[in-house]
Amino acid sequence: MSPVLKTVQTTLSLNKLSSSNYPRKEKKLLQHGSCSFPINNVQLSFRGGFEVVSNVNRSHKEKTCLYDEGELEALPHVQTLREFPREELVAKVVMVRFDSTILLGEKLDLSSQSASKALYTIKYLHECGAKVILMSEWSRKINPKLLDAQAVADILSSVLQLNVIALRCISCKSPLRREDLQKADIFLLENLSEYKEEVANCSKFAELLSSEVDILVNDSFCQSHKVLASTVGVARFCYASMAGFSFEENLHQLKKIAKTKKKPYLAVIGGGNLKRNAAALQFLASRCDALVFVGQMSFQIMRALGHSIPTNLVERDAHKAALDIVQFAHDKNVLMSYPKDFWCTNQHLPTELEVFPAHGVSASWLPVDLGPRSLEEIYSLVTNSKKIIWIGPVKFSSSKPCTVGTSKLAQMLCKQSQCECEITIVGSTACKVIKNESNSLSSFNVLENASVVWEFLKEQKLPGVMSLDRAYPFEIDWSVAYHDASQPLVVDIGSGNGLFIMGMAQNRKDLNFLGLEINGKLVRRCLDSVHQSGIRNAYFIGSNATTTFRSIVSSYPGELVLVSVQCPNPDFNKPENRWSMLQRSLIEAVADLLASKGKVFLQSDVEAVAMRMKEQFLQYGKGKLHLSHDQYNIRINGNAWLEENPFGIHSDWEQHVIDRGAPMYRLMLSKSTGS
Repeated sequence: MSPVLKTVQTTLSLNKLSSSNYPRKEKKLLQHGSCSFPINNVQLSFRGGFEVVSNVNRSHKEKTCLYDEGELEALPHVQTLREFPREELVAKVVMVRFDSTILLGEKLDLSSQSASKALYTIKYLHECGAKVILMSEWSRKINPKLLDAQAVADILSSVLQLNVIALRCISCKSPLRREDLQKADIFLLENLSEYKEEVANCSKFAELLSSEVDILVNDSFCQSHKVLASTVGVARFCYASMAGFSFEENLHQLKKIAKTKKKPYLAVIGGGNLKRNAAALQFLASRCDALVFVGQMSFQIMRALGHSIPTNLVERDAHKAALDIVQFAHDKNVLMSYPKDFWCTNQHLPTELEVFPAHGVSASWLPVDLGPRSLEEIYSLVTNSKKIIWIGPVKFSSSKPCTVGTSKLAQMLCKQSQCECEITIVGSTACKVIKNESNSLSSFNVLENASVVWEFLKEQKLPGVMSLDRAYPFEIDWSVAYHDASQPLVVDIGSGNGLFIMGMAQNRKDLNFLGLEINGKLVRRCLDSVHQSGIRNAYFIGSNATTTFRSIVSSYPGELVLVSVQCPNPDFNKPENRWSMLQRSLIEAVADLLASKGKVFLQSDVEAVAMRMKEQFLQYGKGKLHLSHDQYNIRINGNAWLEENPFGIHSDWEQHVIDRGAPMYRLMLSKSTGS
């Protein structure tokens, strides 16, 4: 054993502290479904939607998938302001992309959940000691008082009961300066709708917006289906990007749509454009027990079922899509309901109304509302449902936005909401009608922007969501992962094939080893190896450690004594790459969670990468990390490096480099005592 290895081992052999002696901030992670199974005759439980690979009576392994992998990919668990450490917000410059339709409307309802959460995002950041920069787009259509940025700043000052200062930096193309932020605590940028660079997601425009900004908080869920400079572009230039309280609540409501635990599940579908929304209808058919069409799309479904409809009600090029949906629903045994009669108006005498059966609308008459038989059938389906989603207006080509049928449907849903039925209302029109009928939306899940929901139902990734940092969504039972979860912990970030973790775990039974790897296939392979070898002090988690390191490691009951980053892909370490491994947030988390005298081991076969890693850890380590100078015994190109791996265990890429006779650039950092 080398003297260097002995030195490091001595450092790592710290006294084991119990969780009661080593205080950690409690983390409450979002819980999904749970699954339990016996391990060595003990019933243990995992929460969340990940694949579990564990020993089962030492004779076989059991794999349980708890959540649809595609859903997780389309709507990942993102970092939220709620879960972000408060202390990390102090003295930071935080940019908030807020929803102008919520906060700047002519009639702001402060009692509504959307308004209260949107305001709380801003007030919370202010209370935490952050400098807050607000930005959004606005129009006089939503409020005639929105004349300019100063007028908007005055409105926000009144609503927040805090002083908001309007800044002019976009129009002047002048980056924000730190000294500008000394004038107040909350600032407002100019109207984003006046700049075409916003919708073009212009990189230079995004960089201008984010000058001097540390953290992005996106609280404008209604824009999450768009690629904007203020949501997607700015995230590239901030070291942390997360969802505000309003955004988080909307995301939570959106995820509920895909869950199918409550049955029967009914979808009431209005609006038109069947061809454009065909993928969304198939998604609903795959989860619901019945689809009830109450808008223009109902005519395309009727035609696909073989019924004759007037040619002026036929949607061009939608017939094949309608046939596919009907066949898909039939194969899934999903009921499809369409109107049985309509109130119609005479094209020549607009004030004259008459009820026609759905298959017998006379020439010169146009459907404008649902007929009595249609409403009776809908009522029967609604009253027998335990979960309902209403998306799209009850509107036909010549009808008004709010019809009698719309009001009747709203009354049905209000009544059913009192019967332990989970109801989601989608779209501003539907929300307005429901509120008129019940005076409150508290009994419903509400998503006012229908465009976002349609995109989600099409299983499209939402750019505004995907640009946010990831957070690890599952609770980890460390007593299942390790034989003794109180042992000091070693974490290898980007563990690859796991050779380093496996080798170290076999040599050091007094330590626990955790590999964090973004490649799910490698993680499953490593877990297989752990199972087959019977090692009880090694574990692997599939995750993007760049954004989930803090949420994962902070829940561990023992000390964190060593973190290693070995041979990261050089392409990932370019400054312009948003997803580079060593983001400031990761380094700050390592510096915070590492035990006193704990170590950080860095190595690469590319000198520029090793130098960059060293510079970043020293720059963002909050002054807690310093180089262990006494261990450097070789110099390459004038820089001091460790000649050998101090642990004697090589990673797979390190071994490959050594075999071809190329140099490795290694260094060790240590956390100061008392930090």
